[in-house]
Amino acid sequence: MTDFPSGQPTAPDAPVPGDLVVARNRKYDGGAHWVVPGRHLGSDEHGHWIFQGTGEFISRPGAALYTESDAILLVPHTGDWVATFYDDAHPGGVELYIDLAIKHGWRRIRPKVVEFHMIDMDLDVVRTKSRGLFVDDEDEFAEHRAAFGYPDGLCERLEAATAQLTDLVAAGHAPFDGREAAWFTLGRTLQPA
Repeated sequence: MTDFPSGQPTAPDAPVPGDLVVARNRKYDGGAHWVVPGRHLGSDEHGHWIFQGTGEFISRPGAALYTESDAILLVPHTGDWVATFYDDAHPGGVELYIDLAIKHGWRRIRPKVVEFHMIDMDLDVVRTKSRGLFVDDEDEFAEHRAAFGYPDGLCERLEAATAQLTDLVAAGHAPFDGREAAWFTLGRTLQPA
């Protein structure tokens, strides 16, 4: 497994409101995954809230596109996950997409620019308008578990986190209780005209 920065951000690396945050996701074997820019809005007891606006250029190996809806990324202070909340304009009707992810880390690369690193562990908790709430990519998780040698203890921890997150979302418990609406409002007020 490739080593990335991890743990809570240190004072010089911690994002502050207004910083450009470039989310750089990787897979367990170190392979590149999604790169998504956004603006740090602030943090609360649940984590860091980052606005990812419509029309942003995002990419991963083999795919690149301009976003068609606004999104809010929540990076929790603790936990093996990140959550992306989407607005009603999402072309696939996705409302919430939680990536099970480890090794969260922050790295300030320039004044007002911070990279957020994580390792995407395949499992996802997803809620869409058409399908409701479900766990996705269990097949990819099983495949990569064998191919990349995920440790058994890590797999058990991720599977438990997946079940817990599914229950939290289904019950509407914080931070999945609609609080993202205020962060969407704040993010849109900060967008350039």
